[in-house]
Amino acid sequence: MTANSTSNNASRLHGESLTVGYDDANILDGVDFQVPDGEVTILVGPNGSGKSTLLKTLARILSPRSGQVILDGDDIHRSKTREVAKKLGLLPQGPIAPEGLTVRELVGQGRFPHQSLLRQWSSDDERAVNSAMETARVMEFADRPVDGLSGGQRQRCWIAMVLAQETDLILLDEPTTFLDLKVQVDLMDMLVRLAHDTGRTLVVVLHELNLAAAYADRLVMLRSGRIEQSGTPEAIFNSANLKAVFDLDAHVIRDPHSQRLLCVPSSLGSIASTVEVGARIA
Repeated sequence: MTANSTSNNASRLHGESLTVGYDDANILDGVDFQVPDGEVTILVGPNGSGKSTLLKTLARILSPRSGQVILDGDDIHRSKTREVAKKLGLLPQGPIAPEGLTVRELVGQGRFPHQSLLRQWSSDDERAVNSAMETARVMEFADRPVDGLSGGQRQRCWIAMVLAQETDLILLDEPTTFLDLKVQVDLMDMLVRLAHDTGRTLVVVLHELNLAAAYADRLVMLRSGRIEQSGTPEAIFNSANLKAVFDLDAHVIRDPHSQRLLCVPSSLGSIASTVEVGARIA
């Protein structure tokens, strides 16, 4: 891994020597990972590289076979679920809402960590739900069933639910999958603006390499259960790393208008490989 990692002292959430797996196979192998506070960190890598496994471990969905995840100085897997949910929100891959559930009802579920037998629905909950729907631009759908919306609209509703938790840390697993490119770009614009304007910390798993390079403050490349590269896109998004991590022959160029870095196949024969790893021009 590159040497420009963030130190634990600057990170509320970090993993130490994480080994995680399913059945008899390890997916992550002794991974150290720090999440920079107040930044957008994007995880990329080939299928099976461990991106989603790392995110789920950070979110307390998976327990490591060895190592630990630390949140605000405590082992997250030994912390109470409700207390973790007040600090960290997760949008898993491909969430499904119960049939007939309205957008407002779905977003309201994000207030679960803040309620108890002694504290039921309050004006703070109402404010948080309305604010989340406004931020995610789904207020106009508030009374409509979630399952009657388009894919991009549904995804914004799920993001609103996570925002309603009012956590400073948000983890998102492939939030742009199966969405049209314009919808992907709009969604990433919204997420990055949210992080930069409010100081929230985001960790996002993406397949689309050019979207990742365009929107990441910190880009993390995984391969075979290890972090191969971690740094700013300017530092690590280059042809050598794309070849080493994705086995992709590509040139990295700078868009003359946006100044964003883009990977372009080295030959027409490489286009299929580019599509397979989800590289799309942002």
